[in-house]
Amino acid sequence: MMRDFFRVLVVDLATGKGEPVNLEGRATHLGGSGLAALLFERYGDVRKPWNDPEQPLIFAIGPLTGAFPLMSKTVCGFLSPYHNQYAESHAGGRSALALRFADLDALVLRGRAPHPAFLTVASRHLKLGDASYLWGLEVDDAGKLLRRISPGSGHRGILRIGPAGETGSAMAGINVDTYRHFGRLGAGAVMGAKRLKALVIHGDAAFDLPSSSDYPKLFQKIHQQVTATPMMDKYHHLGTPANVAVLNQLQALPVRNLQATHDPAAAGISGERFAEQALLRNMACSGCPLGCIHVGFIREPFLEPDHYLYRQVAYDHEPIFAVGSMLGVTDPFQVLAIIDAAERQGLDVMAAGVALAWATEASATGLISEAETLLPLQFGAAAGYRQAMGHLGRGRNDFYRLLAQGTLGAADQYGGRDFACVLGQEMAGYATGEVFFISQALGFRHSHLDTGGYAYDQQAHPKDAVAAVDFLIQDEQERVLLTSLVSCLFARAVYNRELTVACLSALGYGEAAANLDRIAAGIQAERWRLRLAGGFDPRQVPIPKRFTEVVTGKGRIDPDYLAALQREYSRRIGAWSAMESETETGA
Repeated sequence: MMRDFFRVLVVDLATGKGEPVNLEGRATHLGGSGLAALLFERYGDVRKPWNDPEQPLIFAIGPLTGAFPLMSKTVCGFLSPYHNQYAESHAGGRSALALRFADLDALVLRGRAPHPAFLTVASRHLKLGDASYLWGLEVDDAGKLLRRISPGSGHRGILRIGPAGETGSAMAGINVDTYRHFGRLGAGAVMGAKRLKALVIHGDAAFDLPSSSDYPKLFQKIHQQVTATPMMDKYHHLGTPANVAVLNQLQALPVRNLQATHDPAAAGISGERFAEQALLRNMACSGCPLGCIHVGFIREPFLEPDHYLYRQVAYDHEPIFAVGSMLGVTDPFQVLAIIDAAERQGLDVMAAGVALAWATEASATGLISEAETLLPLQFGAAAGYRQAMGHLGRGRNDFYRLLAQGTLGAADQYGGRDFACVLGQEMAGYATGEVFFISQALGFRHSHLDTGGYAYDQQAHPKDAVAAVDFLIQDEQERVLLTSLVSCLFARAVYNRELTVACLSALGYGEAAANLDRIAAGIQAERWRLRLAGGFDPRQVPIPKRFTEVVTGKGRIDPDYLAALQREYSRRIGAWSAMESETETGA
């Protein structure tokens, strides 16, 4: 349904009542990232702790959701338990179309339920149910029960947390429709603090197609580009696991807690090996014809000899790196088993894998022992990591509870900060060089997807900090525009500026289409001001020593260039705070 305002449902979990709000701002904030920031400014408070009941948990979609291919993501905005500052996480699955067909641009959850609960939202229906019998269940078991309680398909999205979210882990994600996640920076803990085990969104309304004569032609053009040209082949065929072999060849794959950047044995967990041995099927998010979700399988003994239980596990480059090469595990089925163990706890696989890599090296150097880890941790020993995921998710002892709040906190207590692979949060799977390290460490979401820093490193650029940061700032702005529409970032080559203008115009958003540069710059600045208001100081973000010791295919990391990049990026980020001060004083 096309409209110039946002239709937002604000739910008080303490009472189970919702208030529909019509909010102006489509022409300045679009939706998605822009709308989430706008809503947090209205309902959140960066001066209060992340688990204050009144802090909002926000789910927002964009103006193109449901109208064009690959406009399939939902943006989750929240105050992060990882750093107590404003954060975003993005997920696909069915959540975006479910919100669209529930006639909502955003859902805002406030308050704390009086008991463990699950919330059901539809276009004309809102119910807060008792979920005491779900509390403590792993993600997959909770999902089975929720699908029975809330039957449906297509436009029904089921979001739930596991034990990690219930225990307040800063590594807890929100599982979305089994195979997608709001993974990073602890959104699952925010949900757990609200005593909300699950959110079920029923997209039960129906809307007419846009009346513009340009719309069907434009839709067909985009669909053709996505499905009948090589433009998106990488994502459908091998998917992002293709990066494993490429990065390994470039000596840019983090191996054994980044003690190395290449491992001949990594061929065992390449995208090609997964496709040959472990791939079961491809899936797609609702509203996407691509099918980039790769689902593998693991086999477990079941009841009697020669009887087996098969479990389906989604995989891509990031979890393969985090619990594969980073932990020295090079068998695809063992990697899938560790991913599965993390997923069942509701953990962000990336954060959990990197945290256990640090714990393994800390064990080897004698900083911690089995008194802390409860079992031996050794690189390549997959069975131990699978068990450790359960300890980490449920916070089995003081060590795991501390580690679950972030690797640096554990390193501060036990030692080993120099080899903690943390860049704002536990690192992503690219040891490409200085620009990527700084882009993740200082980036708004500490995410490899905020900018193409990893790609910049692989190109023949001189060591010019100003030019590199110019790229990072501009690339972030382009991506912020896409995450406000809300597009899958895999589609950034498809939705160039010309096509984006055409799509918005075809849906009647002419004012927004005519001002995209201004809108993108405004959303970018607004998000940064929210982070800076929460106390973020990019100059103080630590870059552990391990990152200065890395050797890639281009040579050893240059600590001076790394420092120059941090100074320049910090200066540019700080400028957004100065802009706010000038606005407030009328300067």
